[in-house]
Amino acid sequence: MHDRRFNASLAHRLDDPARLLWLPPDEVIAALGVQPGESVADIGAGTGYFTLPLARALGSAGKVWAVDAQTEMLSLLKEKLVLAGLSNVELLHAEGDRTEIPDAACAVVFLANVWHEFEDRDAVLRESQRILSPGGRIAILDWRTDVEPVAGPPLAHRIAPADAAKEMWLAGFEQIVFAEVGRHSWLVQGEKLQ
Repeated sequence: MHDRRFNASLAHRLDDPARLLWLPPDEVIAALGVQPGESVADIGAGTGYFTLPLARALGSAGKVWAVDAQTEMLSLLKEKLVLAGLSNVELLHAEGDRTEIPDAACAVVFLANVWHEFEDRDAVLRESQRILSPGGRIAILDWRTDVEPVAGPPLAHRIAPADAAKEMWLAGFEQIVFAEVGRHSWLVQGEKLQ
């Protein structure tokens, strides 16, 4: 594990009720524009802060691949899925650049609060291109660089949304759009045209 990866021993922080106030999942999911029946890869799913709301939004005909590199996170997420009675989520113990998701299987690749953690973001973008269907969308949510951290990584670890957008564009994504969501986050989305 490198120094930018969220430590699984602090997983309880991901479920802090205060987080709902400064990063409302419904606001983010609305910005993603996901539709019932779609398939979404939630890369860096953690304890399921977005996985569970995504699974509900996609409905029983949809699917969420919850990808995380830390087995501790996936174990916590599995418990939540059982309690919630959700069966449209597949847990994958994998890295963001090697997800094990089939080619062209996803309408959306969603990376929440993990973009600053990746050592090889180009590899993650290539993997996203591989698993997205034509017309599919990538959505990267991460911490604003202009807001003092009350939570999240130190400012020195954060990445500006313009830099993420440029990386997307260089990886072949188009129709790139930017928004601020919640109190401390930005969301950059792009489309795979081929």
